[in-house]
Amino acid sequence: MNIHGSICALVTPFGADGELDLAAFGRLLDYQLAGGTQAVVVAGSTGEAHMLAHEEFERLLAFAVEHVHGRIPVVAGTGEAGTAKTVALTRRAQALGADAALVVTPYYVRPTQEGLRRHFLEVAEHGGLPVVLYNVPSRTGCDLAPATVALLRDHPAIVGIKEAVGRSERIQALAELARPDFAFFSGDDATAGQAMLAGAAGTVSVIANLAPRPFRALCDAATAGEQALTERCHATLAPLLRALDAAPNPIAVKAGLPPLGLGSAAPRLPLVELGDSAALTQISQSLAGLASFTTVA
Repeated sequence: MNIHGSICALVTPFGADGELDLAAFGRLLDYQLAGGTQAVVVAGSTGEAHMLAHEEFERLLAFAVEHVHGRIPVVAGTGEAGTAKTVALTRRAQALGADAALVVTPYYVRPTQEGLRRHFLEVAEHGGLPVVLYNVPSRTGCDLAPATVALLRDHPAIVGIKEAVGRSERIQALAELARPDFAFFSGDDATAGQAMLAGAAGTVSVIANLAPRPFRALCDAATAGEQALTERCHATLAPLLRALDAAPNPIAVKAGLPPLGLGSAAPRLPLVELGDSAALTQISQSLAGLASFTTVA
């Protein structure tokens, strides 16, 4: 498994009838491939995983695996609040052809660190896929501590962590845990450059849905240790990053799909479309400014 660099946490496009829009999803996948995205995540939090029916999850993942056809890794979001459910969904993702599982910490139930350790070991032991841990306490209500990550990384099926806490001290703590068989991935676009300069192997990105080529340039610069170029790449993306702060993910990023011909802006309830006209204008203007991007000098 070779997951690194620019990894897009894909949105899930829905049609006017509220159903999966697989035609738009195919266009989004092609846009990622053309833009240099190096792996994709299907049915993560950006993909509104918890709004998908089980059958929809299967259709979406099977479509992505077939469409990508081995050109880049396809990672399935399989985290659930319960361990048995997570194992079952991970095994189903394996059967559908996923290359790895992105497993978020159990949300809402607020497990202890020992509960988290045992949860991830069960998934690694019985899920059938390489596991990338995913820590995003702002959404889940629990925080996977670096000390617990240090214990988990010794399992051969636990191959990395997506860390969405963008604080400098957390970035440094996770960077110190990285080794050839355990990768640290940033899960925060705003601090992605900083994390990759510190040793992260790549970033699982939201903004890459709309700007895959500029984000790939950022990842290439940062993973190569080129600080000045990384800062220039970040500055190029900064207007769009600010625009996407207008609403909780994925509301704002989905608002950028229609201008690119990549699908509807509609999320599923309880999420609603972005209604801030100033923010919509800012997203459109930011995308227009990136339309001719080739490289950052």
